[in-house]
Amino acid sequence: MKKTLKELAAWLNDEVPAFGDTIVSGISIDTRTICQGDLFVPFRGEQANGHKFVQQAFEKGAGASLWQKDEPNPPKNVPLLFVDDSELALQQMARAYRNEHKATFIGITGSNGKTSTKDILAGTLAPFFKVQKTIGNFNNQLGLPITILQLQEDTEVAVLEMGMSGFGEIEFLTKLARPHITVITNIGEAHMQDLGSRAGIAKAKFEIIQGMQEDGVLFYDGDEPLLNELVAKEQHLNAQAFGLEPGDLLYAENIEATASGSSFTTHGAIEGDFFISVLGKHQVKNTLIAMLIAQKLGLTDEQIRTSLKDVTLTDMRMQQVQGNQGALFINDAYNAAPTSVKAAIQFIATTTIRPEKWLVLGDMLELGDNEKSFHEELSLAIHESEIDYVCLYGPRMAFLYEVLKERFDADHLLYDKDDFAPIIAKLQQATEKSIVLLKGSRGMKLETILQAFTS
Repeated sequence: MKKTLKELAAWLNDEVPAFGDTIVSGISIDTRTICQGDLFVPFRGEQANGHKFVQQAFEKGAGASLWQKDEPNPPKNVPLLFVDDSELALQQMARAYRNEHKATFIGITGSNGKTSTKDILAGTLAPFFKVQKTIGNFNNQLGLPITILQLQEDTEVAVLEMGMSGFGEIEFLTKLARPHITVITNIGEAHMQDLGSRAGIAKAKFEIIQGMQEDGVLFYDGDEPLLNELVAKEQHLNAQAFGLEPGDLLYAENIEATASGSSFTTHGAIEGDFFISVLGKHQVKNTLIAMLIAQKLGLTDEQIRTSLKDVTLTDMRMQQVQGNQGALFINDAYNAAPTSVKAAIQFIATTTIRPEKWLVLGDMLELGDNEKSFHEELSLAIHESEIDYVCLYGPRMAFLYEVLKERFDADHLLYDKDDFAPIIAKLQQATEKSIVLLKGSRGMKLETILQAFTS
């Protein structure tokens, strides 16, 4: 975004401010990361008032700032745009900028795999288009507008992640972004406490079609019955399925993990053998989304095959990390829900990369009243014939521990409620023959364990 204050005022239906010819070339809500020429947006929260940092923002290079009209003592002789509400103004500016932008907009939601799919898609398209994607977890009612306003004017493809915790949130985001292409990666159990059931989660994710362009297309997990039911009710919806079943528009088989990634064969809309430098069957499924969208945007099968080889993911998504004692760690500790944990366990159980298999699992959060059963049911994916050692961390993992201690002896099963030290000590036994999975919800900070073996 590169606009004058006068143009921003027009977006907000406001009078032309002083310094109206001042040009802003970006947006920021944090003085620690502000860039030269940014428009600073201060928010008032329960813990802090961003207006107290406006002067500091100018000192660090801000080109201008918003200022809420009911906030006293605005600074003098600096470019300010006075608004009734900073959050609403941010969203209104993003909506206006989106409406004039010529990029192809892609909206991605789902219980698991949003960030991985975003990364794989952006990486696949980057050699052929100017692509920008959601940075970090800027995927909510504040983050998405910021992402849109940070798009450069000549960006050709905008890959936007959309997160939510309740009904109506995806609807708001998709109507703001008005995507040409939408994606639902899968339906899991995250936010069960707010949405009540997997059917409720599916309904909330399906809101993404409400803002989609009339001639747009939805790519969705065709292996998920809940989504198939919702799609069947939308007779005029252009919806195309991906997955691991032959009935899908594009499906994968012969998935094999190697030390450098995953090879697989696709059938349907794209036929052939492919490779991606990412581990896990669930990541191959995410890759199918990128392949379908790349094909829709005009890439050939060979262009897709070539670009997939160089794709990388954001850290802590099936990230391979070599430990200093020889063990290979798979750091998948960014988030966790039953579906994604079982998928990661299955990968460790079946991989031939290393013969000795370790699981380090932390609590799965936000599962509501059924959290006990969800943790216990992980035991169905853990077999003593496939997994050598299991380390469990967090109060909720006590539920899984009580089940597993009937099958694993004390030397092969360790549990601690709130201390990493015993797990770190146990992992000292891991060697160059070991592969170790770290998987837990973000709040469990399992990457702390990894630090002990990489520093």
